[in-house]
Amino acid sequence: MAVTGMNHFTILTDDLEATLAFYAEHLNLKPGARPPFKFPGAWLYADDGRGKDPILHIVAGKRKQDLVKGVIDHMAFSGTDLRRTVSILKAKKMDYELRRQVGSGTWQLFFLDPNDAKIEIDYDPSEPAPA
Repeated sequence: MAVTGMNHFTILTDDLEATLAFYAEHLNLKPGARPPFKFPGAWLYADDGRGKDPILHIVAGKRKQDLVKGVIDHMAFSGTDLRRTVSILKAKKMDYELRRQVGSGTWQLFFLDPNDAKIEIDYDPSEPAPA
């Protein structure tokens, strides 16, 4: 299993506009391209929204009581060798979720670390599907 870099972080919010304003003001992150998900949110980029890769994903529409201060929803990494990674997870009898991202076709593999922190590893759409 090879991780090649950090991809993005995702945060949850009950107030998308205030969150966008905060990250624009304090980190100069701007909304940019985002697949047509069925839930509200935004992807924030450096370089006034023209950057190649989003730095921060925001998932909106959460209830205030569902937001836990100081907890990151998940960490995402870019990876290689999807088939091998899935075979390792299966061999260890670890639960996982594998899906293709709407629009881009990127493979997204989700599983939990020993502390129940959610990990996402994103794979190039050209990677073959696991058995």
